[in-house]
Amino acid sequence: MFYVYVLYSSMSERYYVGITNNLVRRLDEHNSEKVASTKPYLPWKIVHQETFETRLEARNREKYLKSAAGRRWRKKNIWPRGATE
Repeated sequence: MFYVYVLYSSMSERYYVGITNNLVRRLDEHNSEKVASTKPYLPWKIVHQETFETRLEARNREKYLKSAAGRRWRKKNIWPRGATE
């Protein structure tokens, strides 16, 4: 199984889209300063995830979510948990 995930940093109000086969490990890597592109914006939390059978399916969805159309979809459909709390 492969996962496409969207992370949100409430400290910087940023999103990050990624792909992995181990969601728990990958979130830990992001929050342990092991990923250069997310290190300055800690902490991260998962606000959306999707599961796919193949890496190709997951990669295609990840590419879509990173596109202009995908960003518009994310803006309409994904809200950070706890943002209004």
